[in-house]
Order: sequence, then structure tokens, then C-alpha cells
Amino acid sequence: MAAGAQRVYDAAMSLMVMILLFVATFLGMEGFAWAMHRYVMHGPLWTWHRSHHEPHDHALEKNDLFAVVFAAPAVVLIAVGLHVWPWALPVGLGVTAYGLVYFFFHDGLVHRRFPTGIDGRSGFWRRRIQAHRLHHAVRTREGCVSFGFLWVRSARALKAELSQKRGSSSNGA
Repeated sequence: MAAGAQRVYDAAMSLMVMILLFVATFLGMEGFAWAMHRYVMHGPLWTWHRSHHEPHDHALEKNDLFAVVFAAPAVVLIAVGLHVWPWALPVGLGVTAYGLVYFFFHDGLVHRRFPTGIDGRSGFWRRRIQAHRLHHAVRTREGCVSFGFLWVRSARALKAELSQKRGSSSNGA
């Protein structure tokens, strides 16, 4: 292969790998977000997250601090990707994209903190909205269901789990 053709091929492959890294990071963030929500927000940092499970009329809640905390590594990855190590860029952008989609969905579409222009009636959004509302059926740290966003179980399965958790907690189990 000629040197010029090799450079074109290498650039194309690098772009494809970067796109794959971006997509893999975006999708991988679901597992990270689920674990953080389940074990950190409903664990040691419940003091912040509690504000999100309680009714209020404030524009902001203490839970919003998580957005700042979770954005910091993405900013660092993007900066490192732009100035030091290019492979960090698609990872930082994947984290950022997940955060933006989550913000749009969670704060806009589900909690209606701002207009989204989407009615949320498609099966895709309706299933996620239902799952999140079932998560909020419990206002305490324990007993919640559905900690994810992209991957959610059916409302029927979540209702059964919620009912089982409520039953076992009222039986002293």
C-alpha cells in the first residue's frame, strides 16, 4: 500500500475506533449510572439524593450537585483528549452525551423541570417514564425499584418487585 493510502486508511480506522469508543462509553455509562444510583445515591450520599425523592417547589435541589460531580471527570477527559492523549476525547464525549440525554429525559421529560417538545407517548419513552415513576413511588432510601435509564424492566415486573418489597417490609422481614 502506498504511503498516502496508508495514511488515509490509518485515519479512517482511527476515526472508526474513536466512534466505537464514544458509543461504548455512552452505553457503558448505563451500568455506571445504575451502580451509582443504587449504591451511592441510595447509600452514603442519600443526604443529597433525598431532596429528589421529596416534594418541593424549589427550582434546584441538593440532588443537582451530582450533575456537577459527574461532569468533572468528563471535562478532564475531554481536556486530556484535546491536549495530551486523543483516545480520552471520545470517552469524555461519551460521558457528556450520556449526561445530556439523561438530563433531557430525567429533568425535562419525566420531572417536567423544563419543556422538551416531546410528549413522551412513544413506547420507548413511556416505558422509561413509568419505570422512573415507580422508582419514585418510594420516598425513602430503601425499597426502591428501577435504578437505570436506558435499560428498564417492564412496568409489570417493577410493580411486582415493589409490591414484594412493600410486603416483606410490612412483615418485618
